[in-house]
Amino acid sequence: MTTYTTLIILSGLVIFSYLFDLVASKTKLPSVLLLLLLGIGLRVLVDNLQLHTFNFLTILPTLGTVGLILIVFEGSLELKYEREKNKLIKGAFLSAFFILIATVSVITFIIYQISGKDLYICFANAIPFSVISSAIAIPSAAALSKKGKEYIIYESSFSDILGIILFNFAITNPHISISSFTGLAMTTTLIVVVSAVSCVLLLYIMGKISHHIKFFLIISILIMVYAIGQSYHLSSLVLILSFGLFLNNADTIKHVWFRSVFIYKNLSNDLTQLYQLSAESAFIIRTFFFVIFGFTMNIYELNDQVVIVNGLIMLASIFTIRFVYLKLFRKENSGAEVFIGPRGLISILLYFNLPPALKIPEVGTSFLFVVVLGSSLIMSVGLLLTKKYVRAEPYSSI
Repeated sequence: MTTYTTLIILSGLVIFSYLFDLVASKTKLPSVLLLLLLGIGLRVLVDNLQLHTFNFLTILPTLGTVGLILIVFEGSLELKYEREKNKLIKGAFLSAFFILIATVSVITFIIYQISGKDLYICFANAIPFSVISSAIAIPSAAALSKKGKEYIIYESSFSDILGIILFNFAITNPHISISSFTGLAMTTTLIVVVSAVSCVLLLYIMGKISHHIKFFLIISILIMVYAIGQSYHLSSLVLILSFGLFLNNADTIKHVWFRSVFIYKNLSNDLTQLYQLSAESAFIIRTFFFVIFGFTMNIYELNDQVVIVNGLIMLASIFTIRFVYLKLFRKENSGAEVFIGPRGLISILLYFNLPPALKIPEVGTSFLFVVVLGSSLIMSVGLLLTKKYVRAEPYSSI
């Protein structure tokens, strides 16, 4: 394959992704689903032509990690904190927490029935299937009302963060003891402190940089700090969410010393540019990640009826738990929020980060693919069915 052929393919994928976004805005069909189908189509074409390709699985986790960081950062830069939103934020956190715990418990039982493995191994494998993918949920929430969209941004981001905390806890503590929970408390406190310090330092750096290259430097520092934290099993996604929220709300801090040191004249303009850059970068990374994920899937394994049936049982459990919780504890939902519980980028990343000793052959990548694709399809159909209830409305406290 020549250089020019490669450039044509890459450019074509970006153009298709842009067109998919336009289709998504009109039909409520998630662009991610279309990207997955495009990747599958390319795989079928390559197989039929018997072309030799690169092993894309080697770059998938890196692409996914960068995409996750940019998507959560982009979403958090849209959030404006107000005291009236405390109830919404608390509700989103509780929703993410209890739905995650309930879903992990049920899926652990399902995997145990499928494989008969030790409950600890089943528990570790259940976590990737239990976390809502903010990479899919946040763009898909664009059609909701303002408070509905904010709820999904908070809930999916909290789900990612809590899922990563639980995953790190599971793989580092095969035997639970008091010291396990002590370590969890210490690492959680540490990442909160690191996040607070990093937010202040990064804002200070933004105000002092006079070079015309500024925002990629800030994003690179964010990614580096995230990677360092994750390498020590810290839930560094807290930092990404915190920094976006902090930047977008820093000008509301009235303390005279803080404003004199950290708030500078071009902050508002810089935030607009930073948001635009992170949004476009997330778009590019998301495009290649989901096309490559679709491409790397062996769709011929989907002929296995056992995989399909077990995947459908898992999907039914996921959305039943979500429906029951939101029906009981979130009366304000329009109905569309029930369907926005997709599995995607974060599920794939956590699955690929499972230690080899914990992986279960019966719960392989084809099983993951069924759940990721199925949850996106359910979300698409659900958004289409509830379309008449989804309307733009001004924000009001709940």
